[in-house]
Amino acid sequence: MAVLSGLKPESVFKYFEEICGIPHGSGDTKRISDYLVDFALDHGLINIQDDSNNVIIYKEGQLGGEESEPIILQGHMDMVCEKTADTIIDFHTEGLRLKVENNIISAVGTTLGGDDGIAVAYMLALLESSDIPHPPLECVFTVDEEIGMLGAAALDMSYLRGRKLLNIDSEDEGYLLVSCAGGATVTIHFPFTRRGAQGKAYKINVCGLLGGHSGIEIDKGRANADIILCKVLKELLFSDDSLRILSVKGGLKDNAIPVQAEAEIVSKNFDILSDNLKQLEKQIKSEFSETDPDISITIEETVREDFSIYPVDEADNLSIIMALSSMPFGIKAMSRDIEGLVQTSQNLGILYTTDNEIILSYSVRSSVAAEKKEMITELETIARSAGGYIEVSGDYPAWEYKSDSQLRDIMTETFEEMYNKPMIVQAIHAGVECGLFAGALDGLDAVSFGPDMLDIHTPKERMDVASVSRTWEYLLKVLEKLL
Repeated sequence: MAVLSGLKPESVFKYFEEICGIPHGSGDTKRISDYLVDFALDHGLINIQDDSNNVIIYKEGQLGGEESEPIILQGHMDMVCEKTADTIIDFHTEGLRLKVENNIISAVGTTLGGDDGIAVAYMLALLESSDIPHPPLECVFTVDEEIGMLGAAALDMSYLRGRKLLNIDSEDEGYLLVSCAGGATVTIHFPFTRRGAQGKAYKINVCGLLGGHSGIEIDKGRANADIILCKVLKELLFSDDSLRILSVKGGLKDNAIPVQAEAEIVSKNFDILSDNLKQLEKQIKSEFSETDPDISITIEETVREDFSIYPVDEADNLSIIMALSSMPFGIKAMSRDIEGLVQTSQNLGILYTTDNEIILSYSVRSSVAAEKKEMITELETIARSAGGYIEVSGDYPAWEYKSDSQLRDIMTETFEEMYNKPMIVQAIHAGVECGLFAGALDGLDAVSFGPDMLDIHTPKERMDVASVSRTWEYLLKVLEKLL
């Protein structure tokens, strides 16, 4: 029995549940891409699947929309795969375990993927329909949005005739997004050599943080587990110069604020480390008592299973820990034009260790190109100070505000007619793919909207059934007005 059976609109939730049964984390989208192609073939719809696994499905207008201007509907098929520490799941082979409580959908112990599975479900329901008036549709399903908008960047936009774009990748019903920041992923490499050292092995664990989306929750003042771990290592090294790193790791996605991080170290002075860590934990818990009240920082002795893996050489250990403790995080600048809008920020989302490198992955965002470049330069400077280097990928432009938007007017007027209250037009700091489409399609008029979802990119992610239903009805009314 389908978990979402009986929820309305039935076709939307049917497809959403099917999507949740297909592994579709970022970088693992071939199966869901093929699912979309099979859907198109089963329904006799023209489709394109490119080498990146992006899919475009075309449908002619119907019930009065046959001669109308084509409309682009767009969302991404990949999801952020995060889970709680006690949840056992292989995101590459297993689907999600859905549940519904009090008209709220979530997944057991994991992210839900409503961002942006609900867009995929909306589009499939429209493509399947025969009784909904709409213009010709160009439904664009992109891959790997969550790791740098790689799919949209690779998409051949010449396949699109429409010049009005409805992006369904926002998480607040009643809000219409019309502008967003640009961004990039910066990967930092710190090479090192390993050398034998005396002492026992210990694990330092930072956990209990709230986390969140680095574009949406960056202004909440929440702690970053990777950043805390880096600063803890520096403070402990000052009290115990025998401390050497075996490995560090934390976070899974560069655009998610990490909720847990850990370091394996070697030291000769457990008592000193333990005493100092208790004081550090007390200070950090006090600093983040309002935003992350459940922070925990612990140390425990571990058993080294492979003594052939030596810790980081003493000289590299010092320079890398100093560099790590200098890594920036959070807001760099607020907008002078839009009150309360973050203009520039950076998030250390991934930290891990290979045989001979410590690697960090940053998401940098700004609506000002010069400030984005300045952040990248800052990270390169820190990397070089410890003999490291950087790589920049997934660079995408800001989506600039369009002063004369017919689509924005239709969207806001329709919302007020349906709900007797104004729609809130806003710009956000999080990146959306509209900027890439606007940069490639001359004269594009674009907006982004969606139903209510909370705590996306975290295992607490949930989606409101009633809001999904209202947003569906709103989408249908907008399409009717675009005939």
